[in-house]
Amino acid sequence: MPRPIWSGSISFGLVNVPIKMYNTVKKKTISFNQLRKSDGCRIRLKKTCAIDGAEVPSDQIVKGYEVSPDRYVVVTQEDLDSLNPKASKTIEIEDFVLSEQINPIYYEQSYYLSPDKGAAKAYTLLLSAMKESKRIAIAKLIIRNKQHLTAIRPDGRALTLSIMHFADEIVSKDDIDDLPTDIQPEKRELNIAVQLVESLSADFDPTKYHDEYREKVIEMIEQKAEGQQIVNQPAAEQGAKVVDLMAALEASLAAIKKEPPTAKPRRKKARAQ
Repeated sequence: MPRPIWSGSISFGLVNVPIKMYNTVKKKTISFNQLRKSDGCRIRLKKTCAIDGAEVPSDQIVKGYEVSPDRYVVVTQEDLDSLNPKASKTIEIEDFVLSEQINPIYYEQSYYLSPDKGAAKAYTLLLSAMKESKRIAIAKLIIRNKQHLTAIRPDGRALTLSIMHFADEIVSKDDIDDLPTDIQPEKRELNIAVQLVESLSADFDPTKYHDEYREKVIEMIEQKAEGQQIVNQPAAEQGAKVVDLMAALEASLAAIKKEPPTAKPRRKKARAQ
């Protein structure tokens, strides 16, 4: 059973909704330790001085911000603590906006919000109002002395909260080189490209996709642990360079049409939440 990682309340107007926050993701990563090749001895990293090579104990290490080459401003924990935002257990909603106005690039990490004891009615009211108005909430949240910009969204029976990037953290498209500006596709090419997209279209099923590399690494580790011989996989062939875009589109569409038909679920009309 998941445990809440934070508790507080959502505030909008004069209404407070006590909530609990849960992780939406349990990350699956593979961690490796560094070992000495000759005997498998665990390698430990030491913090040393770049000038004399001496090991430096933790109580002798301070934070420094480089202002010019090899010149630092020393910043103490007291300096940082004096600037910390005032601790708060309230998620203060500042605006309600249309979800399509937010580029997904702003979203960073998401959490579930559930009502705390006695807050189910107020929680359901907020959830229903956001669904009815087709709006999501933009709010500020302070966790571990850091202020976050967040978006609260209705998702079925639950509210979710997504940590967002601030605007000055987003790289502008104008800073990216070589983005096309005045190129227009030919009508015939566009028609075939649309047919190709439609032929490959399906309803999104997240369970269909897997981290194949992670699964192969786990399988390889298990085989090694059991003493099995590992056979290297042949390198994947590089795809041929596309010379004629039209020919490539037509060949792709023809290949799909030759595949045996598979039963696809009927699409349901999307209902606004």
